[in-house]
Amino acid sequence: MKGCCTWNRWCGIGRDRKNTRVERKGDKRRAASFSRQNTWTRTAHPIQREETQGEKHLLEQDALDDMNPSDRFRKDCVLFYCPEAEELAKKIASESDCIELGDISWQKFSDGFPNLYVRNALQIRNRHCAFLASFHSPHVIFEQLSIIMALPRLFIGSFTLVLPFFPTGTAERMEDEGDIATAHTLARILSHIPLSRGGPASLVVFDIHALQERFYFGDSVHPYFASGVPLLRERLSRFEDKDNIVIAYPDEGAWKRFHFYFDDYPELICTKVRDGAKRIVRLKEGDPNKKHVVIVDDLVQSGGTLLECQKLLATLGAQHVSAYVTHGVFPNASYTKFMPEENGNAKEGFKYFFITDSCPLTVKNCSGRRPFEVLSLSRPIAEALLT
Repeated sequence: MKGCCTWNRWCGIGRDRKNTRVERKGDKRRAASFSRQNTWTRTAHPIQREETQGEKHLLEQDALDDMNPSDRFRKDCVLFYCPEAEELAKKIASESDCIELGDISWQKFSDGFPNLYVRNALQIRNRHCAFLASFHSPHVIFEQLSIIMALPRLFIGSFTLVLPFFPTGTAERMEDEGDIATAHTLARILSHIPLSRGGPASLVVFDIHALQERFYFGDSVHPYFASGVPLLRERLSRFEDKDNIVIAYPDEGAWKRFHFYFDDYPELICTKVRDGAKRIVRLKEGDPNKKHVVIVDDLVQSGGTLLECQKLLATLGAQHVSAYVTHGVFPNASYTKFMPEENGNAKEGFKYFFITDSCPLTVKNCSGRRPFEVLSLSRPIAEALLT
């Protein structure tokens, strides 16, 4: 009989579900909540007041009880995000009906420390959840880590952290005793993400600076290293002069990282030579004469190397010079150094400068500004979340 009653509840058979729950023996809390609700409804001028946390919890539990059992174990994804990554999160959700956006209240206490709240926490149980992070500044890392460490403990089915830009990637080694490899530090912190019900967390990172950094992570997190370079290839296929493109690398490290993406393109390799305190860029192999040269690298900071490459290639006869980096960091507004090409003269600047939206603050500064063009990571991130 008990099983039949339970089945009738899920099928909506019999008396109203809410009344059935209220009349259930011993369920005093919900009966009181239901009584208050009816009282407010009957009042001509209901008292407007904010719901307490306990009442919110009861309402969320009621919604969970009303949910069809099959919906509790849906295999789609609930994507939470930090405030700075909201635009990218919306683009990711638009890529698939299987991705819905979660809701987090990002507030601060009077002392400046974060006051965070995950809304509808009960409804994400047994769901696949992800968090889109942006560690663009040390000031925002703590509050985002608080969410990252909390979500797997909410009885979710599995957890994925999407960190498009791994910010300490360039500090991956020690050159002198006493140097701190902060890439290893951040990797150790992320390796302590709690286990979800489905096991270790997954970590999605795009074009990490040094591939050996995968070994900095512990066994309790599974890093997945993706690349934004396929977005560039897709964009190059739509160039009017696509048959005249040559791929250039600012150094041998970039060639080792990305050359296998461009087996069907001619290539140039530059190299950096020290002259006292200066670094001089020279052409190691290849011919840029009368070609549209596209420089490819993983990230740009001050941009000195890319600017030197552009000047060198233009001097050697390149018809156009463009550039691509997955991560446009641009500290101290260094993006203002990159000028657009005018009148088809490669010596004046770049025809195109492609970046992705891995660094949200850079996107705000560079969108609509020549020569920059943003290639969104929304599609590859959506694919990573659903495969």
